[in-house]
Amino acid sequence: MSLKGDITSIEDIKLLVNSFYGKIREDQLLGTIFNTVIQNRWPQHLNKMYTFWQTVLLDEHTYYGSPFPPHAKLPIQQEHFDRWLYIWHNTIDEHFYGQVADEAKWRGGKMASMFLMKLDYLRNSESLNS
Repeated sequence: MSLKGDITSIEDIKLLVNSFYGKIREDQLLGTIFNTVIQNRWPQHLNKMYTFWQTVLLDEHTYYGSPFPPHAKLPIQQEHFDRWLYIWHNTIDEHFYGQVADEAKWRGGKMASMFLMKLDYLRNSESLNS
């Protein structure tokens, strides 16, 4: 697929999210985790991701929630975040280029780092309290 330009609309967000999670669902490392947790609720999850990325990238405030708690108890480690980021960057590069596309990659990296730090903190706190 040829590059179409930058991420500028909700239609672009939907293309990115649908393409990305299509790959996630098939991924050997991540697919089982996502499919087990989400099960038959993929449409709801995708809608939530549209609003999340619309808020983050387009500054159109449609997401109201807290992204961390649903991930807190998942069996995920650094390798899972590395794979998530690899797929995220590749999906963006397949469809988009430009300032917002670059920001999407940067924000994905920041989110992965923050989530991993919070997970490590929670896991260490729980083990200390056990």
